[in-house]
Formats: sequence, C-alpha cells, structure tokens
Amino acid sequence: MSKRNVEMNIFQALLERRSVRKFTDQPVDVEDLRRILEAGRWAPSGKNNQPWRFLVVRAEDSRQTALAGLTKYGHIVRDAQALIVVFLHKQAMYHEGKDHQAAGACIQNMLLAIHGLGLGGVWLGEIISQEDQVMEALQLGTEEYRLMAVIALGHPAQPSSRLDGTGGSSRRPLEELLLEAL
Repeated sequence: MSKRNVEMNIFQALLERRSVRKFTDQPVDVEDLRRILEAGRWAPSGKNNQPWRFLVVRAEDSRQTALAGLTKYGHIVRDAQALIVVFLHKQAMYHEGKDHQAAGACIQNMLLAIHGLGLGGVWLGEIISQEDQVMEALQLGTEEYRLMAVIALGHPAQPSSRLDGTGGSSRRPLEELLLEAL
C-alpha cells in the first residue's frame, strides 16, 4: 500500500468518525471487541507504561443497568450492545497528566477502530463525576483503579449524517486555533 493510500485512509477515518448514540439490537462480535481493545492497547504512553485497563460489559449484564443509573446518558448506556469501561491502573501510573493523556489516546484509538469496523461508539466522560458509585457498582476499588471513561458501542441504528467529514459536526477554522500563523 502506498504512503498516499495510507494517508487517505487515516485522514478519511479521522474526518468521518462521529459519535453514535443509538444502536440496533444486533450483538457486537467478540472478535470485533478484541480488535477494538487491541487498538486501545497500542496507544502511546509515557515510558511505555501502558497504564490503561479495560472492563467490557456486554448487553444484558446487570452491571449495564447499574451504570445506566449513574449517568444522565443512561439511555445510551442501556441501548449499547457493549460498554468498554476504561481505567488507569494506579500502580502503573508515573505522572498523572501524562497518564491521562495516554488514556485519551487509548480511547481515541478504540473509537477509530470502532468506526473502522463499521460500528458506532461514543465516549462518555460525564460518568466520571460519579466515580465512587461506578466503582462500587463494578465491585472495583478506587485505591487500585481510576475511572477515565465509558465507551458505549454497537451497530449504528442510523447512518452517520455525512461521510465527507462535514456532516453532524463542525470545527473552528484552523486559523482560530493557531497561536501563530503557519
């Protein structure tokens, strides 16, 4: 594959990916879940410490209902066919800021993998405001893990608005974001 084809595929995925919040009842294949988790596993991290840990909650698991009750986005959590709960393992961490950045890269890798597999997903960050209750519902200790996000995913119930990178979302012009002109 030429460099140009790789660039086009990467940029196409970056521009086309959208947050999907409505899912069909079709289950997510276990092999697809493995591929998504592998994408997260290969994210960059400072000192290659790989501080992330994952918990997959499948549809119909009682923990899905418990998580749905802990966020204002409960309807998304309830309708998802799988949830990937992302944590930082405190023993693996070496710098809070860098490890949080690594978790963000890990989450983005998984969101891009979800899109690349033809699935839909959304990063739910609001739920971290209820970290203690989430950890209790998942029977995990806050002394060992730090909640970073929940990714809700499944087969999209409707197609994304537009696949040219312009539909359903907007971005500020690049010039507005640059501190100095290129």
